[in-house]
Amino acid sequence: MKLLLDQNLSDRIPAQVSGFFPGSGHVKTHGLDRVSDEAVWKHARENGFAILTKDWDFHQMSLVRGFPPKVIFLKVGNCSTDSIISLIRLHQMNISAFLDDKTASLLILGK
Repeated sequence: MKLLLDQNLSDRIPAQVSGFFPGSGHVKTHGLDRVSDEAVWKHARENGFAILTKDWDFHQMSLVRGFPPKVIFLKVGNCSTDSIISLIRLHQMNISAFLDDKTASLLILGK
């Protein structure tokens, strides 16, 4: 499954993780960088994306609404883009298993 990175993450990340998650993109490249969280949620659901974010709003939406889309919440605070990329690579197997899980809607990753 492909990832849709939220506005609070660098638009350079999808290219760095495309080997693990082909077809991933950033809200900016999908014209969603100035829309509501609701619009991002709808786009992800309708286009087969899981949302990768540091935004608590998506965390809460996932708990209330379930999936699709699935949400991967990065509980990392302020950190570099390289740190985010390293975290995704480190947890690539966990993320893949989560995306394949037919019952889980939210994955929380931290340092």
